[in-house]
Amino acid sequence: MKKTLALALALAGALSVSGCYTPQQQTGTLAGGAIGAGGGALIGSALSGGSAGGAIAGGIIGAGTGALIGNAVTAPRYHRGHCAHWGWSSSGHRVCRAWY
Repeated sequence: MKKTLALALALAGALSVSGCYTPQQQTGTLAGGAIGAGGGALIGSALSGGSAGGAIAGGIIGAGTGALIGNAVTAPRYHRGHCAHWGWSSSGHRVCRAWY
């Protein structure tokens, strides 16, 4: 029961940090967060002697770290294709947000 709760909280944490602007980044962020949450929960549980608190803390830290890494790995690169969605940068420049 405690492990199920820890995993559920870890997945909820992964979902909360998965807001991105392209479908590829959403997939990478979600997958990275889920893998990080699972790995962090296992490591946290092992390091704390099997306590639920260690698993929850490890899951939250792992979810955040995994989501950041998954987002960075799937960030858009320079494409020679066509832009499917245009947006604006924080400095007011027009930028392509998604390609096809």
